[in-house]
Amino acid sequence: MAVALVVFGYLCGAIPSGVLLARTAGIDVRRAGSGNIGATNVARTAGLRLGLLTLIADAAKGILPVVAARLVAGGGATPAATGIAAFLGHLFPPTLGFAGGKGVATALGVSLALYPLATLPAIVAFAATLALSGWVSLGSMIAASLTPVAVLGLGYPRPMLWASIVMAVLIVIRHRDNVARMIWGHEPKVLLKKQATPGK
Repeated sequence: MAVALVVFGYLCGAIPSGVLLARTAGIDVRRAGSGNIGATNVARTAGLRLGLLTLIADAAKGILPVVAARLVAGGGATPAATGIAAFLGHLFPPTLGFAGGKGVATALGVSLALYPLATLPAIVAFAATLALSGWVSLGSMIAASLTPVAVLGLGYPRPMLWASIVMAVLIVIRHRDNVARMIWGHEPKVLLKKQATPGK
């Protein structure tokens, strides 16, 4: 049963939400913008509404398998393993030649299902970083790195701690190109304020 739940988690995570949603707007998100299939690139290339829907769908890919694992298997390591599988499914989906996204939204869903209290400071850190820097990528890396610290500090079980560490490490690795662009000043920023209309 544990193996079946892990496989289920991987298959859920492998659903290419961003690709499917962007396609409704006639856009191949893999060939637009940064080429990433996540919510940020979908929002930039296909519109904010589809970007938000991608965020929700990618998070759901992490939440639902973990909730199912809890209902079927109870506690223990199975829900954490199922969450990691869902996260890996997003990173390495077979339908896209194992070239997926960076896993931030799916990791958020897994985190909310496994250790919700530890997720709150990560969300605050993400929002603060985004507000100060304008970089979604930087906020994502800081939030992911903070999560294992919060999980450890709040005393969650060891399988959950390992799940948070695995996801944090892989999220930072997947953002290595973003780090290079930040260093060189080429990383795009999110405009948090509406720009003034010329002539007004």
